[in-house]
Order: sequence, then structure tokens, then C-alpha cells
Amino acid sequence: MGRTRNEDARQRILDAALVGAQESGYGGLTIEAIAAGAGVGKQTVYRWWRSRAEVALEALRERARSIPVEETGHLEGDLRRFLRATFRRASGKDNAVPILRGLMAEAQLDPAFLPSFRDFIGERRSALGEIMRRHVSQDADIEICVDMVFGAMWYRMLVGHAKIDAAFADELARLAARQLEGS
Repeated sequence: MGRTRNEDARQRILDAALVGAQESGYGGLTIEAIAAGAGVGKQTVYRWWRSRAEVALEALRERARSIPVEETGHLEGDLRRFLRATFRRASGKDNAVPILRGLMAEAQLDPAFLPSFRDFIGERRSALGEIMRRHVSQDADIEICVDMVFGAMWYRMLVGHAKIDAAFADELARLAARQLEGS
């Protein structure tokens, strides 16, 4: 979208977006606050992103890409590691849950943002599906299991009725592995 990005400024902007959303909530996040937090002008932010949603999404996307997709040698163990790391990243000290809720709402209200949000969700779905495909035949209904896992996660994030923690990750891993392995 325009000129070449200065990587240092880009990283400061992404960090400022996450800090700003954590401090003010996603609803209180503004391009002005992001720019001030990053020590850049608003025009710099707008040169590279169209909205606060795009900045926040890119920041979360970068952090999500660093979630390990490690092998333990068995499906349940691989799922457990991936889900624990995912949930730790979402609800740990950086608490991305409120930001994810805001981005989900934004995607429902802004048709121009929806494709970017779907791409992000698709990347996470692919990472989980890759783990499942390492251990089960292509005949297994991996897509449904991915939906079940992420559906349960998103339900807890959006409704907020229960924790997104290691115990939840372990139970989802157990149930998904049992379903895929036919036990």
C-alpha cells in the first residue's frame, strides 16, 4: 500500500496497537493513539493500513505465526501443545481476547475488513489442520474437527462464560484426537 515500510517504525506501530488496545480496549483504540504510541505521524500509519482493525490484525497475525507446531509423536500431544500455546498467547499476560472480540465484531460490521479477518482465521485453521493431517488419513473429517476446536474457543472468547486455559486446551485435544482416531 504505498511506500516501503521502515521495519522499526512498522514494529513500533504494531506494538503500540496492541498496547493501546490492552489499555483502552479495542473500542477505545484509535489511529491517533497508535501513532502517538509508536512515535510516528498518523499519515505514516494510514500509509500502510486503512484502519485500526488492519493494524491490530497484523499485530496479532505476527504473534500467532510464532505459535509452535511441534511434534510429540502422537496426535493428542501435538494438539495439546498447539492449543496450550494458542490459548496462552490469547489469554495470557498479553491478553489478546478483547482485541480478538473487537476484530470479530469489526469483521461483521465492515465488509471491507472481513476478507482480511477470514484470511487470519484461515491461517490458524491451516496450522491446526496441518497437525491433524500428520497423524490421520485424509478420509478423516479434519475440517469438522478444526471447526469444533475453534468453535469452542471462539464461543468461550465471545461469551466469556469459562476460561481459555491449559485445562480447556487439554480437553479439546483429547476430544479431537479421540474423534479423529475413531476411539
